[in-house]
Amino acid sequence: MYQSALPVPRSHHIAEISRELVGREVSLVGWVYRKRVHGGLVFIILRDGSSATIQCTIHRDRVPPEDFKQAEKTLIEAAVWVQGVVAEDPRAPGGLEVRTTRFRELVPAEPWPLTEDAAKSVGFLYDKRHLWLRSLRVQTVLRARAEFCKAAREFFEARGFVEIHAPILITTACEGGATLFPVEYFDREAYLTQSAQLYEEAAIAAFEKVYTIGPSFRAEKSRTRKHLTEFWQIEAEVAYATMEDIMRLQEDLLSHLCNHIAQRFGDVLGERADKIRVKPPFPKITYDEAVEIAQRKGYDVSWGEDFGAEAERAIAEEFEVPFFIYDYPLVARSFYCAWREDRPEIALSCDLWAPEGFGEIATGGERIADPEVLRRRIIELGLPLEQYEWYIEIRRYGLPRHAGFGIGVERTLRWMFKLDHVRMVALFPRTPTRVEP
Repeated sequence: MYQSALPVPRSHHIAEISRELVGREVSLVGWVYRKRVHGGLVFIILRDGSSATIQCTIHRDRVPPEDFKQAEKTLIEAAVWVQGVVAEDPRAPGGLEVRTTRFRELVPAEPWPLTEDAAKSVGFLYDKRHLWLRSLRVQTVLRARAEFCKAAREFFEARGFVEIHAPILITTACEGGATLFPVEYFDREAYLTQSAQLYEEAAIAAFEKVYTIGPSFRAEKSRTRKHLTEFWQIEAEVAYATMEDIMRLQEDLLSHLCNHIAQRFGDVLGERADKIRVKPPFPKITYDEAVEIAQRKGYDVSWGEDFGAEAERAIAEEFEVPFFIYDYPLVARSFYCAWREDRPEIALSCDLWAPEGFGEIATGGERIADPEVLRRRIIELGLPLEQYEWYIEIRRYGLPRHAGFGIGVERTLRWMFKLDHVRMVALFPRTPTRVEP
C-alpha cells in the first residue's frame, strides 16, 4: 500500500494562496525562511518549493502549548507543518498571512551559518552554495534558467527541429586544443566536450535541423565576470542555411526567450521586463565598425584580434538592444568557418552581443561544406588530421551548405537579470579557482 513520505496533510502550496482563500483553513509544509519572536507571538515567514513565501503568526493562546513551544524553539531552515486560517493583514508581506492553529516541526535544523554578516563575503556564499541556493534570490534565477531552457525547446520543436544529445567525452577539438580538459580514458586520452557542433553537423544529414542543450567545458583561466570553465549552451545546426539564415534564427530565438522570461518573471524584473522585451531585426555592425568604436573609446585593438574584456564592454555600452557583429577576420575564427568568396580573409561568421556592456552571448555562422577545402584548412592550421577524418568524411556524402550557432545560457540570463557575474546563474559554478562544492 502506498505511503507518502509527507507525515502530515498538505492542502496547498504557498504560491496557490490568494485572497480567494481568505477565511479558509489551509495546511502547509515548508521551511522556516525568517523568524522573530515578540512576547507571546511568533512570526514565521514560510517558504516551500513553489518559491513563494507567506507569513504565519503563531499566538500562544491560539495553539496547543506543545505547538507554541516548538514554534519558539524552531530554527531557520527547519522543515515544519503549519495549519491555520488565511487572513488579510496589510502589515504582512503580500498582505496575507496564515493565523496558525497547529504547528509541528518535522525536521530540525542547526543554527543557520549564512548570517547577515557572513553573507557579506561572496567567497563564503559560494563556499556554502549548497545552502545558499535556498535563498529566494538564487531560487528565482535558477527557476528562470529552467524556464529559459523549456522555452528554447518549445521554440525549436515548433519549428521542426530534432533534439540530439552529443557525447561529453570527445577526441576531436572544436574550439582549439589549448582549452581542452584531458580525461584518462582507459589506455588513451580523451577530453571533455567544448561544443556539440561537430556532431550536430553529422546529424543534419539525417534530420536537416537539429538542436541540443548541454554542457561545454573550456580550460580557460579567464577570471572575467562572464567566464565559467563549465557552462551550458543551446546549440543549433541547419542544413541548406546561410549565415543570414542563422542570424534570423538567433533573432527569433532570443526574442522568444526574452519575452517568455519577461512574462513569467515580470514581478521580479520590474521595469527591466520591458527592457528585455526585444523583437527582430537586431542592429548589425561589421567587425571593422566594432574596432572603430573600441579605438574611438581609447582601446588598442589591432585588426584580426578578438576584443578584450574592457573593449568588449565599451562596444556593448553603445547599444540598448541585442546586436550582431559580423564579417570577422578568418584568422580570429575556428578552423571550420567558411569564408566570403569575394574576400577570403573574412569569415562567414557572426557574434550576437547583449547590450548595456554585457557583450557576446552567442557565436554562429557557416561551416566549410567541401571536404577537400576543409582538409586543406586543417593541414594549414597544423591540426591533427587523423582526428578529423570522420568530420571530413561526412562531407563526402551529400552534406549541403549549412550553418549553426551556440548561445550561452548563463551569459544570456546574466544580461536579462542584470547580474554581476555568470556564477549566479549556475547551480554549482565552476571557475579556474572553484571546483567544489
